[in-house]
Amino acid sequence: MAARAPNTSASRLRARRRAGRGAGGMDASACLKSLLLAAAQYRAAKSAPHVAQLQRSLEVISGLKLTRLFASKQILPSECLSCLVELIEDPNINPCLILSVITLLSQLVLDKETREALQNTYNLTSVLAGVVHRSSTNPNDPVLVQSIQLLQRLTYNVRVFHASTNIDELILFLMHHVQSTEDELTIPCLGLMANLCRHNLSVQAHIKSLNDVKGFYRTLISFLAHSSLTMVVFALSILSSLTLNEEVGEKLFHARNIHQTFQLIFNILVNGDGTLTRKYSVDLLMDLLKNPKIADYLTRYEHFTSCLNQVLGLLHGRDPDSSSKVLELLLAFCSVTELRHVVRQAILEPSGVPVSGSTRFTARSKPSEPSIVLVHWLNQPLEGSENCCVLALELFKEIFEDVIDTGNSTSAERFVDLLLPVLLDHLQLPEQNLDELLAKKKCERMVKVIDVMLMLCGDDTMKMHASKALTASRCTSLIEHQFTCSGIDVGFGTKVVDSELCKLAADVILKTLDLMSRLKQLVPSMEVSFYKILQDQRLITPLAFALTSDHREQVQAGLRILFEAAPLPDFPAIMLGESIAANNAYRQQEAEHTPKKIHMQSSITSVMSMKCSTAYPSNDDASTSDIQELIQKLQSGLEMKEPITDVRMSDIMDVYEQKLAALASKETRLQDLLEAKALALAQADRLIAQYRCQRAQAESEARTLAAMLKDTERKNEELDVLLKAQQVESERAQNDIEQLFQHNRKLQTVAEEYEILKRSSVDLLQKHETTERQYKDLQLTCNSLNKQTEAMKKLNESLKQQNDKIVAQLMETEDHGKELMKQLQDRDSKISSLQQKIKLLEEKLKARQKEKTDMEETIDILRKELSKTEQARKELSIKASSLEVQKSQLEGRLEEKDAIVKLQQEELSKHSHMIAMIHSLSGGKLNAETVNLSL
Repeated sequence: MAARAPNTSASRLRARRRAGRGAGGMDASACLKSLLLAAAQYRAAKSAPHVAQLQRSLEVISGLKLTRLFASKQILPSECLSCLVELIEDPNINPCLILSVITLLSQLVLDKETREALQNTYNLTSVLAGVVHRSSTNPNDPVLVQSIQLLQRLTYNVRVFHASTNIDELILFLMHHVQSTEDELTIPCLGLMANLCRHNLSVQAHIKSLNDVKGFYRTLISFLAHSSLTMVVFALSILSSLTLNEEVGEKLFHARNIHQTFQLIFNILVNGDGTLTRKYSVDLLMDLLKNPKIADYLTRYEHFTSCLNQVLGLLHGRDPDSSSKVLELLLAFCSVTELRHVVRQAILEPSGVPVSGSTRFTARSKPSEPSIVLVHWLNQPLEGSENCCVLALELFKEIFEDVIDTGNSTSAERFVDLLLPVLLDHLQLPEQNLDELLAKKKCERMVKVIDVMLMLCGDDTMKMHASKALTASRCTSLIEHQFTCSGIDVGFGTKVVDSELCKLAADVILKTLDLMSRLKQLVPSMEVSFYKILQDQRLITPLAFALTSDHREQVQAGLRILFEAAPLPDFPAIMLGESIAANNAYRQQEAEHTPKKIHMQSSITSVMSMKCSTAYPSNDDASTSDIQELIQKLQSGLEMKEPITDVRMSDIMDVYEQKLAALASKETRLQDLLEAKALALAQADRLIAQYRCQRAQAESEARTLAAMLKDTERKNEELDVLLKAQQVESERAQNDIEQLFQHNRKLQTVAEEYEILKRSSVDLLQKHETTERQYKDLQLTCNSLNKQTEAMKKLNESLKQQNDKIVAQLMETEDHGKELMKQLQDRDSKISSLQQKIKLLEEKLKARQKEKTDMEETIDILRKELSKTEQARKELSIKASSLEVQKSQLEGRLEEKDAIVKLQQEELSKHSHMIAMIHSLSGGKLNAETVNLSL
């Protein structure tokens, strides 16, 4: 992107320079064209005016914040990116200019797509490594500092190709600088080295093959005791990448030291110096978890629960970038089964136990539970830059999977009731059309939400909660919206289906149908809607996409839907077969063209590394020469002498058509560039005219300035006298100020003593209040104890009286017991007679049991008949759905026939009136009422 040339008014130009802002209301394409023009003028003549003009253009682009435009892959932004890369690649560029370019690139790499384009297409990493190599002689050079900082952002979570140019020199510089005296460049160098070593075996092998690698290890180990937590985590990350499976790593991550290492990493994670430190500490812990031995050590770490509570407390922050890394760490914990149990208990069953005193963390008390905070991150808007919502949904899926595996669904019921309305809000259709980026984010969230709903259906109790919240109309409207708004029904033979948005829409449709199939027996009218959608012809496209997908889950979901839809009478099976065949043919065609595309990209990259400005003409010349050679071979018959003799003419024609299409696209691209150059020339003509007008104005202003200069000289002489007097006064004022500073220092010491005394007095007041409260509590307990002793005395007297009464009652009970003995003897005789009756009842019970077995046999027969009727009911429901379609068609035909009958009745009435009029004119006796209309 480039700044636009100055406007027609010179005053606007001066105002813009004073304000230091870019033309915010200017057209973005004009700014880009102006940047290309300024860069071309600078390359032609590296004069001071051209440097200033290019500097202004870069500042305007930086102020306009056009990051999304550079990620659009259009021709003009791509030209500007190649121009920027070419500028910093120039070894003779102005230092101020390269600082502006690096500042603009630092702004652009914040966007993910632009960062990937700069990394892969324009090979910015190698170019910046060359800048570092050229500037390495002066460590205090700001170009060196900013280049390393930009490289650190550019290479984060990216695997750098070791064979690229200047990478070996960059590694040597980083190792040398890390082992030298510490300065402001040490931390960026460590971070860049951590990026280069992570997940890159070729870079690791190159570093290990160097001579001074042991000294480098010793320096990194010494950094582990540094006061800066950022340096500690960078050093640990490099050591884990280089030495994890070696002798040094075994000593560093041994069972004796691993608990201290865990404590150090969690301490950095919780009390880090910022988001950057937290990112690298999370990445380090995730890399260590991939080692089974270290993962097993972490499961046995005694303070893991308290550390996990501290990590969950970080989700209360407002930084989405930091929270996304914390969510990634929680997902990494869930990859280990034992740790997933702990994560589930910490989120769904928070205990509120205080943190153990052996850890070095500061206590952070938060009022909200972790589950509530996760729901908060789940409600982030689509416009957010981070993917916290998607990560939170993946974490919920892992948690519910652990709930189902452990059979502990009762602990999650309360949270499921809280979560379901939030999930259904994400399935709500947007009120207005979204752009492509927001539509992708919306579809991604819908896919993850449906995954969570499908996981809930794995348990009966949670499945009942989901069936109560979900309706059939919501599912059908969601599928209909994906059919109509996502372009999914264009057919799999076209390239449109290969777009990411169409793939996401197809995934949403299939997962929604899978959810409907699981809930069709529990939700009203869900079964009818499900079978009706299965007979829709628009379902063929996403179903064919799933059956030919590379992902196992999508193929399994497609097969489940196919098994449900295949028995239906109106299912378009032939169309499905044709769509699958077309999709496979398209994939085969893409696979055949892939080597050609890779060859073209490699040639473009090599040309870009030589000279970005000559990339397009060189490609055109190369392709034109190839076509000319092929034409000459065809005309002279030399193609028969080639070793490959079975090439068909159709294949050769396909090659010609592809190359002609490439030439046509390049011709249109060159035409656009020509138009841009023409606009730039017209703009230059306008600038020349403006320059002439400004020159005349400047001459007149120069005359006035000469007159003003004489006046200012006179005034300067008068001001010199005043200046000397003021200098004397300023010296006196400085003396007064020094005295005031001394007095101020004394007051500061007094204030500090006062603050110390104030704190001590507050502590004493708190202790006094606590002792008073304890004294009052003791007085209350003493009074209560006195009352209890008096009550006990009264109880003792009442118990003595009761004892006398009980003795008298015992005498009476002895007499009563003798009478009861007589009654027991009488009852024994009655029991013997009752036992005889029981024997008779047992015989009757055996007869009843025989009748019960007969009844059970009849019940089994009835159950088999009931299953047959249930199968017949399903078939009738399928027939009912097809009959509804036929009914709608018959109703339309009946309406058409009713309209025809009405028209015929009107014509018959007209004919009857005409017959009556004819008879009346001919003197006949017939009337209109007596005319026979049977015809």
